[in-house]
Amino acid sequence: MVKLSDKSSGAATDSNFKKRNNKPSNASHQVNENVPSNHHQHDPKTKVPANIPRVPTDPDMKPNDARNTNLSGSRNSSRSDSMESTSTAPLRPHTGGDVRWDAISSVSAKGPIGLSNFRLLKRIGYGDIGSVYLVELRGTSAYFAMKVMDKASLASRNKLLRAQTEREILGLLDHPFLPTLYSYFETDKFYCLVMEFCSGGNLHSLRQKQPNKHFTEEAARFFASEVLLALEYLHMLGIVYRDLKPENVLVRDEGHIMLSDFDLSLRCSVNPTLVKSSSGHNANNGGGNGGILDNEQVPAHGCMQPSTFFPRILPSKKNRKSKSDFGLFVGGSMPELMAEPTNVRSMSFVGTHEYLAPEIIRGEGHGSAVDWWTFGIFLYELLHGTTPFKGQGNRATLFNVVGQPLRFPETPQVSFVARDLIRGLLVKEPSKRIACKRGATEIKQHPFFEGVNWALVRSAMPPHVPEPVDFSQLATKEEKKNSHGGHHHLHNEHVGNQAVQKSNSSDYIQFEYF
Repeated sequence: MVKLSDKSSGAATDSNFKKRNNKPSNASHQVNENVPSNHHQHDPKTKVPANIPRVPTDPDMKPNDARNTNLSGSRNSSRSDSMESTSTAPLRPHTGGDVRWDAISSVSAKGPIGLSNFRLLKRIGYGDIGSVYLVELRGTSAYFAMKVMDKASLASRNKLLRAQTEREILGLLDHPFLPTLYSYFETDKFYCLVMEFCSGGNLHSLRQKQPNKHFTEEAARFFASEVLLALEYLHMLGIVYRDLKPENVLVRDEGHIMLSDFDLSLRCSVNPTLVKSSSGHNANNGGGNGGILDNEQVPAHGCMQPSTFFPRILPSKKNRKSKSDFGLFVGGSMPELMAEPTNVRSMSFVGTHEYLAPEIIRGEGHGSAVDWWTFGIFLYELLHGTTPFKGQGNRATLFNVVGQPLRFPETPQVSFVARDLIRGLLVKEPSKRIACKRGATEIKQHPFFEGVNWALVRSAMPPHVPEPVDFSQLATKEEKKNSHGGHHHLHNEHVGNQAVQKSNSSDYIQFEYF
């Protein structure tokens, strides 16, 4: 059994930049070949030197963190300074029949859930603000992924707000391709988030196992379509993700994806609007607008869902007129819901070098369009096995992102429509980028996704289904180890700043803004 020590941890270097690490973590032993050691694994951060010119920050933001806004955009946030001590997250509609909810409910009915209610079986990943463990809820047969964050480490590196932001965002989510927060609590030393365990690891490790280390176009379309729906939902909630990469796309037991890691996300206000359905895709149209219905905007206050809006555009049966009389249909198609947080601006410099958008590198401020840039990089990597602007080092990569044109290799062969979509997403000027105005709706209409039934994506057959994990065998091995005094003590450095410890001077970067 894994134990968490109460020793205090020291300060560590603060940075919001992430460095890709393709090497598997050697910090946790492999106790079951079907339990991937890189689940929820994040990359060590790289240091941004202090001599970089400062850029004026948004008035709504606190220094060094541009995510300190509440959902309504108010400057006076009502958020508390610490995470609530104990809570069981509310049941989510799309998780009905989930036995894990039943297990959580049965245990929480006896008293507040805490660390003592879980057996920590194995550390399966680590990130800049915490480590993730495979855990078993005592007295049940339910297994979870628990993210454990060390308070002292977070405080010493000015990252408490990042941990709080992630917890608050997780509490908002209710989507089949996003995490379910089953419970969260804190101890004297730790913050803990209890989430779903994904046995399939992440898309980065899965890509490495493919022939020539890239996915087929059919598989890439499957994963990209599910990620696109997750991003669409996040934008509708007023959340700019800002950290899309294969390492953060986990594979569930049944082969569908789950987006993870929200500590770098930006929260803002959003005003969903009904627009006329466009007649088709224009390959040269980067973010073209449809006509706004009656010039009327419908505020969503950051947390409305698509089903909230569509019933309002249809009259009651007794008053229903023909489609032509109703005036809301164009070419026989339904109006579209445009819910893109287009007005948000942040001056933060966050992300992974190979995925950073040009506007972030130039320090111009950025908005939701950065998610569509990273979506283009993501799709390119799935299809080609590498990112398009990768240089010999981090500095060269950043120069390439800003100054080099997009190029496609001769092999592997990728279809014209796939290249066309990637070109539209990787436009260096964010205002001309596809989806910058109309969001995911415009991308879904692209010919690359022709044939995708968006309403039934969750019912599609995944290209890869992970081997089932024998949890009972894993638990038995841990029990035998414990009976022989094999407790493995994990101190705070393993919990709060593992990635920082693995960093060295060669991981740090120096660059100017262009």
